[in-house]
Amino acid sequence: MTVHGYKIKPGASLVCADLSGADLSGADLSRADLTGADLSGANLSGANLAGSDMALVNLAGANLVGANLVGAVNVPALV
Repeated sequence: MTVHGYKIKPGASLVCADLSGADLSGADLSRADLTGADLSGANLSGANLAGSDMALVNLAGANLVGANLVGAVNVPALV
């Protein structure tokens, strides 16, 4: 799958990717490097983020209902 010009797949390097507002529901982003990515307003419901690196990720307004974050590192605190 390609979203906003980025290839979405397990192990993808999405460093500083602008995926704001993207529909990533059910996407497999396991082991992806999401360092510094903008996922604000993105729909990540049911997405697989297991083992991904989420350092400095912007998740403002993102939908993470049912997302798998098992083993993900540097996950931002969600209030």
